[in-house]
Amino acid sequence: MANVGMVGLDWQQRINWDRLRKFRTERARERMKAHGLSAMLCMYDENVRYITGTLTPGWNRLKPGLRYCLLCGDDAPVLFEQGDIGAQVHRHSPWIPKDHVRWSYAWIKGAAGPASTQQVKKFVNGIKQEMKKANIAGGKLGVDFIDINMIQIFKDEKIDWTDGMTAMMEARAVKNEDEQEALRIVGAIGDAAHWEFMKYLKPGRTENQMTAHIMEYLYSIAGMEDVEDVIVSSGPNTWPNWRNFSDRIIQPGDIVFMDLAALTWNGYKSCYYRTYCAGKEPTREQKDIYATALKWLYDSMKAVKVGTTTREIASKWPSAKEAWGYAEEDQAAANLWGHGLGLAQYDQPVISRIWSLDHPVEIKEGMVFALETQHGKQFEWGVRIEEMLIVHKDRVELISNFPVEQFTVVDPMPGYSTLGWSR
Repeated sequence: MANVGMVGLDWQQRINWDRLRKFRTERARERMKAHGLSAMLCMYDENVRYITGTLTPGWNRLKPGLRYCLLCGDDAPVLFEQGDIGAQVHRHSPWIPKDHVRWSYAWIKGAAGPASTQQVKKFVNGIKQEMKKANIAGGKLGVDFIDINMIQIFKDEKIDWTDGMTAMMEARAVKNEDEQEALRIVGAIGDAAHWEFMKYLKPGRTENQMTAHIMEYLYSIAGMEDVEDVIVSSGPNTWPNWRNFSDRIIQPGDIVFMDLAALTWNGYKSCYYRTYCAGKEPTREQKDIYATALKWLYDSMKAVKVGTTTREIASKWPSAKEAWGYAEEDQAAANLWGHGLGLAQYDQPVISRIWSLDHPVEIKEGMVFALETQHGKQFEWGVRIEEMLIVHKDRVELISNFPVEQFTVVDPMPGYSTLGWSR
């Protein structure tokens, strides 16, 4: 569609949210059945969102068991919501049948202490009741999360459980037209955020001031649910890339990069690096390092097409030993990297020389992912850049459009050079 409008209109087809929700639920069901599962229990927020189309507050995320959902056979999903938040689900999310919203039985990853066993027993009993209602009692249950409390009581209650995360990863890997449009909007918001960063950046500001400004900017946008991280690193913090921010003062000539990891618009997430130089032109050496990282990035992007594999993409990158003299690939984890984008920041495919050369994954039409590369001089400066893309049948579509061909130089002072000095 590529309309990149954020509100619904009567005169233009944009995201069809009802079609999106139905696609996600039925794709999860299809992969569930393909794996021989009678039901799927999902406790991770991205999977609950994918199946039910419901939103939870930030404090409820990343705490499996505070809420969860069950997809049984051909029935509508059952949502076990935290406390009485389910009353709001009835109001906000009428596509979930009213009698399919329950309250959850939580033990908060064991923080309930001795009560955990009691709570897990209630949790398991609720699952068994729903599977019986759906006429699949005793069937194989796929789960996306397991802990020591669940393992024992599943055994006691003779629950036949197995991996359900693989089925959900396969489901989420391919996006329909509406999800793709949502991610185009994520890309457009990212473009705007980088433009705002460029305008605000100047020597004297600190990394955390830059982060706060972009956070404020992003949360002013309609549909923004969460900004998981805005990474702003400068000078020696850029290499090795510690992927964080501090109160470090940005100085004239500093290399600075910013990553939107991840702004979350209507559930869909970004990952989007750009590299800047504040107050001065970068040196020849810095430009050469940047050009190397850019070549690594675009060589890997040129390898992306339907039917190829993550092996072909990862093989375009140098080894960790070639690039930085490291002993093994894990020492450079995520330095040269690719990962799917969707309701999670790590959908399939995840691309790395650590595993992709020996365990390739096929690239499919409808996949949306980011590719990112970096390079630098230890404790001096580094660069990192990233592109987000959608894989179509006969082409690859870029959805990150802030310029990347060279450093973005902010307010350079004319007539100054480094005179050969290094810092």
